[in-house]
Amino acid sequence: MSPRARRFARRPLAAAAALALAALGLSGCSSTSASTGTNGGASPVELRLGYFPNLTHAAAIAGVEKGLFADALGSSATLKTTTFNAGPAATEAVFAGAIDATFIGPNPTINAYAKSKGAAIRVISGATGGGAALVVREGINSPADLKGKKIATPQLGNTQDVALRYWLTQQGLSADTQGGGDVSILPQDNGQSLTAFAAGQIDGAWVPEPYATRLVAESKGKVLVDEATLWPEGKFVTTNLVVRTEYLTAHPDVIKKLLEGLVKSTDYLNADAAVAQTTVNDGLKKLTGKSLKPEIIAAAWKNLTFTEDPYPAALRESAKHAIAVELLKEVDLTGLYDLGPLNEVLKAAGKPEIKES
Repeated sequence: MSPRARRFARRPLAAAAALALAALGLSGCSSTSASTGTNGGASPVELRLGYFPNLTHAAAIAGVEKGLFADALGSSATLKTTTFNAGPAATEAVFAGAIDATFIGPNPTINAYAKSKGAAIRVISGATGGGAALVVREGINSPADLKGKKIATPQLGNTQDVALRYWLTQQGLSADTQGGGDVSILPQDNGQSLTAFAAGQIDGAWVPEPYATRLVAESKGKVLVDEATLWPEGKFVTTNLVVRTEYLTAHPDVIKKLLEGLVKSTDYLNADAAVAQTTVNDGLKKLTGKSLKPEIIAAAWKNLTFTEDPYPAALRESAKHAIAVELLKEVDLTGLYDLGPLNEVLKAAGKPEIKES
């Protein structure tokens, strides 16, 4: 197992939490709403929200950029934001009590719920579905052609990593966590995968948008597997919104207002794609120092679904896939979802409620 994989699999929770707290001191934060709070005026209530500088977190980016979260929260809470680059870091911050809610992928969600024995978090909404693919170089035309090849994923045990490993087993191909087997899987940062693919150091990557689109447009890759084709009706969850159970219990009014902001952000993303793409691209540039080419974000946008539906059935199936590839032990996901506040918001907005099953 590589040093990175070993750290992911074995590092103690206490040390991980300390790292997450340290990371918070280095990542960009913003306070977008000042208030007296709703706790009797003793001190302002804070809502510390995490998200990633990724296109799949467009609802979070637009919600912050357009002030939709802050406007919805009003005087009920002060919004502070922190960005993360990977799901484990975000969940570690949740465990440490350093953030109260975060946008995050399904497999880190499952891992956090399992690790805390169902106590730490609740999924309160979806944010994004779809938008992941296996992109390969020319000459690879079938699963059999992958034997002996090197394929990248964003991180050991992350959503796309589990998807690739499970798909390979369905094709009769093996891959272990040390990079061995019929197919060598190399967990690496998405940006590194772009460089490695262009240099011929890897043969492909199972990645989320916009990286799948960029591999095709910038390095002449081709899509071997569009993950949407593997799911009923093409629906699979890419990004959830989760909240610390303790915070949800203590401040249900704040969480409900956050969800009001999320519904408005989702509507904004779906109302005018071109305008929304510009907003999200501006947000990405502020967070990373770089923006996407307009043609890249437009092409990737078509592969994403912005929705409050967290696709619970798909998440549960993802858990089964992680168990099948031995990256997760058996876990009971009963109680993971609390969609009551979201459904109240949706009903008030004249939208259909979302069922957990």
